[in-house]
This record gives sequence, C-alpha cells and structure tokens, in this order.
Amino acid sequence: MKNVFNEKNTINLLGQLVNIPSPSGYTKTIMQFIGSYLHDLGIEYKQTNKGAIIATIKGQNDSFHRLLTAHTDTLGAMVKEVKANGRLKLTMIGGFRWNAVEGEYCTIHTADGKKIRGTILMHETTVHVYKEAGDLKRDDNHIEVRIDEKCFNADDVRKIGIEVGDFVSFDPRFETTESGFIKSRHLDDKASTTLLLQLVKFIKEEKIVLPYTTHFYISNNEEIGYGGNSNVPEQVVEYIAVDMGAIGDGQSSDEYTVSICAKDSSGPYHYELTHYLVNLAKTNEIPYKLDIYPYYGSDASAAIRAGYDVKHALFGPGIEASHAYERTHVDSLKATAELLFTYVTSPMDSED
Repeated sequence: MKNVFNEKNTINLLGQLVNIPSPSGYTKTIMQFIGSYLHDLGIEYKQTNKGAIIATIKGQNDSFHRLLTAHTDTLGAMVKEVKANGRLKLTMIGGFRWNAVEGEYCTIHTADGKKIRGTILMHETTVHVYKEAGDLKRDDNHIEVRIDEKCFNADDVRKIGIEVGDFVSFDPRFETTESGFIKSRHLDDKASTTLLLQLVKFIKEEKIVLPYTTHFYISNNEEIGYGGNSNVPEQVVEYIAVDMGAIGDGQSSDEYTVSICAKDSSGPYHYELTHYLVNLAKTNEIPYKLDIYPYYGSDASAAIRAGYDVKHALFGPGIEASHAYERTHVDSLKATAELLFTYVTSPMDSED
C-alpha cells in the first residue's frame, strides 16, 4: 500500500480545523477555509444552499459513483437570554451535557463581528458562598457565561453588542503528546474531515485514477441531524459516512484502530457494504474493530431517512470521551486513512 498517511501534515491540518469556530449554524468561516483548500489543489467542487461543500474527482467509471462525507460543524451554544446580572443564559447546539463544558473558556460571536471572551460556569460556583455548589443540577437554569467585560446588568451587555441568538463556541484546547495522542474538543468530526481532505490531496498529487467517480461531501449540519441528506448525485451507489467511533463500556472501538459501525440508533448499516469494508481491512492488514454505537446517528443514516437509494456504511477513527474533551491516537488516524484509500481505489462490492 502507498504511504497515504502523513502524520505531520495531518496533525497540522487538524489543528487548523479545530481552531476555527464552527458550531452548527455558524460554519461560514470554516467552509471558506475548505473551499480555499480545494481550490488551491485544483479540485472541482460546488457549494450547496445550506453551505455544504461537495468536491468531485472523476473516475474511470462515471456511471456508478461513490460518496464519502465528514462534517465540520461542532457542538456549541447560542445566547438564550441576557440576564439581569450581566451574564448569559445559553441554549445547546448539539447533544452534549453541561458538565462536559463546565469551566470551559468560550467566545461569544456577535452579529456585528465582535469576538468577546467568557467562561461557562455554574451560577453557584463559589463554594465559599453556595454550600450546595457540587450537588446542584447542571442544566440551563444554573449554567451561565461569565463575560470578560465590565457588565453589571443586561444593558451593559447589550451595549457591547451581545444579544439573544449570538453563537457561542467552546475553546478546543488542541494538544498533541510525544506518545501520539491528540487531545481536543471537536475531533468529532474534524479528525475525519482532515483525513478526507488529506486523501483528496494525496489522490491529486499522486495523479491516482479512481475506478469510480467519487464525491467528497463536507457537511455542516450533522450535529443537528440533517448534514448530508440533500444534493446527493443520482449516480451515487455507495454512501460512506466517515465519523468517529464511540468508545466506552461494552464497546469494541479503541483509539488505535479504525472503527467500522454495523449498527447505530438508526438501525443496521448496509450489511454487504459493511462487511466489504471489513474484508478490505483484513486483506490489507489494516487494524480495525467492528462495533455498534447505541446512541448515535450519522450523515449516512440521514441520507437514508431522506429517501436516497444508496448502500450506506460508516467508519472512522476511535474517539474517546465524545462530546466532551476528546482524544484519539495517530494510530487510529493512520488506520482510517489506509482504509479510506483502500476503499476508494477498490472495485465496488457488487463487481468484486
């Protein structure tokens, strides 16, 4: 197998992506970055009305197409209320728990383009004042943003430009270790987005001719359920979501292999295509784990619900502590990159 995984370049690009704020609904900047990346490579792409990007590489067979997708949108929040105490009440974007972001630094993105810093805290954080600080429920009524400006009341907050509906992004705190771990918020799914972009670059630079026309769909609304459920070309036969593998008790996935999903909350993925991927991993000695994710949905399952007649499958790097401060290892990124390349250069399952 060609050396498809460049560790240094992959980590550098991943660091760039996670440091571009992009909670669902606020993804214009990161999609512009991806558009520029593809333009510099000379890759043809189009942008959907919803802001997603679909890059296309024509293959030898232009009658049957493949599509691979990853998403750049992340968890985040919006300002629900400007409180009388000069702090902000939030509403969630995406499925996480408030304890996962308690104490995190954040940025409020105002409608006039300001970026105002703050910290997400319990209202009753000070243990010297609030006896029950540790026992109170972490919910919308107790979590607030402490703004790093002199704001003593709601009027002060509005004077600096903050209003209901402003987006709030969480600091990623991207970090790598000598032992090969990568720690950051938003590895879901910017790790997979990075791998798709690196794959496109490798195909272009190595002048690799794909057996089938292949679309690389970078979606921007997956965390709220409908990222990749439109604009799928009618020639697409196989639809692959490249997204994180879920790690925890009872799970097979880990941080060192590529995780192939057999079933999630939407139901089973296409059996034959899933096991075709398993056989590709086995034949090419790519470390993998086959798994079921109990509380999970993907862009591939969104496309199925939207009515697309495609074979759908899901695989990606194993991500520890999903929807919190996440972690993976370069071994998992490498295994995923190798399966991606092996898949896009292989015959379709029905023709094998």
